[in-house]
Amino acid sequence: MRIAVYGRLIHKEAIPYVQELFDLLTERKIDFYIYEKYYNHLYNNISFKHTPKTFSSIDTKGQHNTDYMLSLGGDGTLLDTITLVQDSNIPILGINIGRLGFLASISKDEIRACIDALENRSYTPDPRSLIHVDSNVNLFKGHPYGLNEFTIHKQDSSAMITIHTYINGAFMMSYWADGLIISTPTGSTGYSLSCGGPIIFPASASFVITPVAPHNLNIRPLVVSDDSIISFEIEGRSEKFLASLDSRHETINSSIQLAVRKESFQVTLLRLHESNFLDTLRNKLGLGYDRRN
Repeated sequence: MRIAVYGRLIHKEAIPYVQELFDLLTERKIDFYIYEKYYNHLYNNISFKHTPKTFSSIDTKGQHNTDYMLSLGGDGTLLDTITLVQDSNIPILGINIGRLGFLASISKDEIRACIDALENRSYTPDPRSLIHVDSNVNLFKGHPYGLNEFTIHKQDSSAMITIHTYINGAFMMSYWADGLIISTPTGSTGYSLSCGGPIIFPASASFVITPVAPHNLNIRPLVVSDDSIISFEIEGRSEKFLASLDSRHETINSSIQLAVRKESFQVTLLRLHESNFLDTLRNKLGLGYDRRN
C-alpha cells in the first residue's frame, strides 16, 4: 500500500496528531510520501525515523501506484487535493485537523481507526461529481474543475452586477445581485447553503443556481440537471469581476466567455462504514436537532 499525504500548514495543536499518523505509517511499514511544500512545514515539528520521500505532483498515469491520498487539514485543504489527483481515480480521505471538517470527515482522534480501515479496506467509496468551467481564456492554472462550486461575484465594494444566464443556449433569466453561485451537490452544503440554497444529496445529478444578495426579491435558488450547460454574460459599472472555483480566484472582465458543465470524471472520497451523509448533516449542521432540550 502506498499513500500520498497532502497538507498546507501545521499548527501547534495539531502536531501530536500528525506525529501519531507518521509514527503509525512507519510502524506498519506503509510506504508514504509527503507533498513537498507541506514537508517543509513539518521538518522542524515532526520526527521521522528516515527522511521521507516527497512529491510536488501526482503522476496521473499511475506510474507511482499511489493507492490513497490523505488530506490533513480542513475542507479547504481537501479541496486542494482535487487539482492533484485530477482524473487518476486515487481515492481521497480527509482527516480533519482544521475547523468544521464537513468533507474531511475523519476526526483527529480516529487516526488509528483510519489506518486500520485502509489496511483492511473496510471503508465506503463515495464518488462525487465535479463542475467544469469553459472559457475563451486559460483560467484557474489549467485546472478548470472543482468539487464545490463556481461563483461569479462583484469585486470589492463595487455596485451589484447583472448576470444574464442561459441553459443550453436558451435564455433563463437575468440576476441583479452581488453574485451567482453554481454548486454541485457536494457544494450545496457550503456557500450556496449560506445564501439560502437547498441541501442536495451527493448522488443527485444536479446543479444548484443560487444568487448572492439578489436585488429582485422574487428570485429563488434553482435546481437544474447536471447534464445542462450553463453560460453567462456579465454587465456592471465596474470593468472587473471575480470568478472563483472552490477556493481559487481569478479576476475577469465582461469580454471573457464563461460556461459551466459537469466534469467528465469524478473524484472518490472515502468514509468509514460507521458514517454516512445523514450522520454528517446531523452532527455538523445540527439538522433536526431539538434545541429545547
